[in-house]
Amino acid sequence: MGTEKRSKPDDAVIGIDFRTRSGRERKLGDFTTPVSILKLLPLILIVGAVGAFVALILVWLIALITNLLYYARIDLHLVSPLNNGLGYWSVAIPVAGGIIVGLMARYGSERIRGHGIPEAMETILVGGSKVEPKLTILKPLSSAVSIGTGGPFGAEGPIILTGGALGSVLAQFFKLSAIDRRCLLVAGAAAGMSGVFGTPVAAVLLGVELLLFEWKPRSMVLAAIASAVADALRHWFVSQGWMHGEPLFPVPAAPMAGGGTGVMDALVVGVAGGLVAWILTKAVYGAEDAFKKLPIHWVWWPAIGGLVIGIGGLIEPRSLGVGYDTIADELAGHLALSTLVAIFVVKLIIWAIGLGSGTSGGILAPILMMGAAIGGLLGIALPGGTPADWAVLGMASALAGVTRSPFTALVFSVELTHDMDLFLPLLISVTLAHLISVLILKRSILTEKVARRGFHVLREYTVDPLDVVFAREVMITRLLTLHPELELTEVEQMLRKASNMRYQRLLPVVDEQHQLLGAVPWQDMIERALNHQLTGQVRDIMRRDIVATYPEESLREVADRMAVHQVGVLPVVEREAPHRLCGIITQYNLLTAHQRMLQEERKREQVLHLSFPSYFSGHFFWSPSPHKEPLPPHPNDVPPREP
Repeated sequence: MGTEKRSKPDDAVIGIDFRTRSGRERKLGDFTTPVSILKLLPLILIVGAVGAFVALILVWLIALITNLLYYARIDLHLVSPLNNGLGYWSVAIPVAGGIIVGLMARYGSERIRGHGIPEAMETILVGGSKVEPKLTILKPLSSAVSIGTGGPFGAEGPIILTGGALGSVLAQFFKLSAIDRRCLLVAGAAAGMSGVFGTPVAAVLLGVELLLFEWKPRSMVLAAIASAVADALRHWFVSQGWMHGEPLFPVPAAPMAGGGTGVMDALVVGVAGGLVAWILTKAVYGAEDAFKKLPIHWVWWPAIGGLVIGIGGLIEPRSLGVGYDTIADELAGHLALSTLVAIFVVKLIIWAIGLGSGTSGGILAPILMMGAAIGGLLGIALPGGTPADWAVLGMASALAGVTRSPFTALVFSVELTHDMDLFLPLLISVTLAHLISVLILKRSILTEKVARRGFHVLREYTVDPLDVVFAREVMITRLLTLHPELELTEVEQMLRKASNMRYQRLLPVVDEQHQLLGAVPWQDMIERALNHQLTGQVRDIMRRDIVATYPEESLREVADRMAVHQVGVLPVVEREAPHRLCGIITQYNLLTAHQRMLQEERKREQVLHLSFPSYFSGHFFWSPSPHKEPLPPHPNDVPPREP
């Protein structure tokens, strides 16, 4: 009986065309956020509140150190070193700050060096979002020392890393996944930025565009809640007189917004912002490369940077410190042309050398100051508008070009100034600056440091084609199947004659009704053939505990199942009848989804043509393109040979 069944070709080769659709696809949602996200809400509220208090403490520390060293008084109100009367002795203060920061990095943690955001990126990408607990103390303390002693940096980068560290450390006390820890880390970073600047929406956008590496509700919602909590607490701090109120940089209404002249001028500022991004990025990493060539230990580099900062402070005192008062003066148009030039040049030099030396400090506030200076300089040559218009456009375009985060730059500028009339010019400027930066720089000032440590950051967020293609669309439906009573020697002959085994890679074992009984991986057959062990029947070697998938599952689910079970091929069966074989799907079939995406990106065709009649009639017609490039062959189209 077994021999008669084996002699029938239909028992060996079958063609199955399974294209019917079930109702399960209609149950799939637009998002994959699980209900378990609600369990993180209590932790998020804590992270938001703690982030606000940490921001307040950091600002107080910076203010305390600045007042103590430059004005010999104890005061928690943030001031600039501009009006100190120390003269040449003021040069020693940044040098002392650099020595302290270098020693903290040497004997505390080397990760306090830098401006914070690249370190947060690296922790998310390769560190499982696990931050060392000591960074929650060392990073804000080192940043307060660096900025308080005159460092030309902002408080936002350190507070982003500190807030993220707090979120990560809190998450490590609970049994959470790396994704959950990342959500808490980014939520803490957003809370810290919102607590410093009072820009809750921009803080969330910064988390999305720089740190989350995804655009999903599970992370965006948590970051938004933490940012909102921090901003609400900041309002209370302001009511108590502990922090500066909002907006941080108030400006008058902008009459240029929306006009044709304003739009063209915004293009000019956008181009300038993109070029400024190139200058700033090259300056910072040029200085870092220069420090690496010095024949002294890196622990002393911040002291050298501090010396340059001190000398720069003698030339242009406005370049020292976080510079919020200087930015306000730029927006108000209180600074002369020569002062704007000096601010940009001196700030650029001491900021680039300071960061290149490895000290601790942020980049957002310095970028805002230098961008506002460029905007103010362009405003002198461009018609219309107010000094505030050009300064706001300049700082937004510079920020968009340097960080490659256009939406963050746009919303950040609006929240800092509360100037809603500049939305259109801002959109044009930040978009153009972003475009130019992307075209002329491979990496931003944030990702360059990560790349230099051997990692790659891709910041383009797209829908994964594996999520939108179903198994039934790519599975192999013309299969070579085996009967359990078939002799292994006969199977070998069948495999020698089959033409599509490099696509199939799995031999399903079925009974007379084509019900799936098990499977034989073709690697097993190859190993037995090489070892001359082709004795017995298929039933003796077939695997009965096989993992299967279903036609209506997405390729993402198929790929996940392959990864979990470490297999490269899965049989496809009906969900309602698990023994009914529909086809098989291999890891090569998963590439079909990617192939479709490549075709959409690379295939160029003219779909419509203008068709004119042979005589002139004043009319023309649209006609479809007569030429159509054929699609590449697919494994499903390759029929197997019968044994």
